[in-house]
Amino acid sequence: MIRTFIAVELDPGFKEKIRELQDRFSGFDLKLVDPELVHITLKFLGNVDESKVLPLSAALDSITCEPFEATIGGLGVFPKPSNPRVLWLGATGNFKELHDNVENLLEPFEFEKDDREFTAHATLARIKFLKKDKKNAFINTVKELKDIEIGTMWVNKVALKKSTLTPKGPIYETLHTVYMD
Repeated sequence: MIRTFIAVELDPGFKEKIRELQDRFSGFDLKLVDPELVHITLKFLGNVDESKVLPLSAALDSITCEPFEATIGGLGVFPKPSNPRVLWLGATGNFKELHDNVENLLEPFEFEKDDREFTAHATLARIKFLKKDKKNAFINTVKELKDIEIGTMWVNKVALKKSTLTPKGPIYETLHTVYMD
């Protein structure tokens, strides 16, 4: 079994801006995502049998969503400011259609459908616990940066990724890339 997900990788030119943005949160006890690994997850598949990689890849090859321009920017938290667990960077563009397209193509594999409405985002950090005296400063920093702009990028490919969890963080490997045309 391998841990897998389907993602849109961010433009490599954004990595330094992401690192600078994460530095603004250095005074808080956050588990930062390595800027090299920051991406937009379209669908987390979880553990799948390796024998499913080829059929999954073939299904994804049928993506019909046209390439589109996306704007990366805006900062927020999930699930809500009073209880932040994930610090995220927003993404606007045709991600909902792309997500729905992927969901439909994966229907025959009987993966669990997402129960929440899809929100295109890139996770920057996970928050296990914020001390009370730090919570207001954290929320104020998020508010201050809520309209930050990272840049625009062309979304023309989707990747099926393998995630290997290690004590030093995840290691991602691209199993298959689909070029949208």
